[in-house]
Amino acid sequence: MKKAILAKKLGMTQVFAEDGTLTPVTVLEAGPCLVVQKKTQDKDGYQSLQVGFGEVKPKQVNKPKVGHYDANVKGQVPRKYLRELRLDDCDQFEVGAEIKADMFTPGDLVDISGISKGKGFQGAVKRHGFGKGPMTHGSKHHRAIGAMGSGGTTPGKVPKGKKMPGHMGAKKITIQNLEIIRVDVEKNLLLVKGAVPGIKGALMAIKSTVKQ
Repeated sequence: MKKAILAKKLGMTQVFAEDGTLTPVTVLEAGPCLVVQKKTQDKDGYQSLQVGFGEVKPKQVNKPKVGHYDANVKGQVPRKYLRELRLDDCDQFEVGAEIKADMFTPGDLVDISGISKGKGFQGAVKRHGFGKGPMTHGSKHHRAIGAMGSGGTTPGKVPKGKKMPGHMGAKKITIQNLEIIRVDVEKNLLLVKGAVPGIKGALMAIKSTVKQ
């Protein structure tokens, strides 16, 4: 069964297994996600659940979002994020229901997507792992990139996609096949083996892995 939920990254820690093995884990606050709208095959051409997640101050919610919530789940407080989740069986969830962390169990393999940390403008050495130039004997070419042209031959220009200095990070990254180590149902926490992209407090999309 395909599972999916939205979560917030809380940070990293480590846990010990019964045999004493230490495992680094990322703590994620998964849900509760409020089902705001259901997309159906007949009306929309596909099946999915539109869910809201995260607390937000009322003054930070614009009127279109408030109207959308009133039209679908009147009386519910609007959430900070509004996303779509595609599940195998969307009929088991009704509008107004909540999706919580208890849908996952220890041992499940998941894919987690998030926005990576922004690094700003960086050079090719840090951004792409280029080697440095000579550091001695009067060299003034330490961390700059080398020749980019084609030596006067055709086409005589820098090709598209050339690895160069530029903005680094702040991109959507997906880490596949991460194992869920523990599930705290009461606090809606998932402990996932390894690291996930993003800063503390970042939004994460957790889905059943596509590769097993």
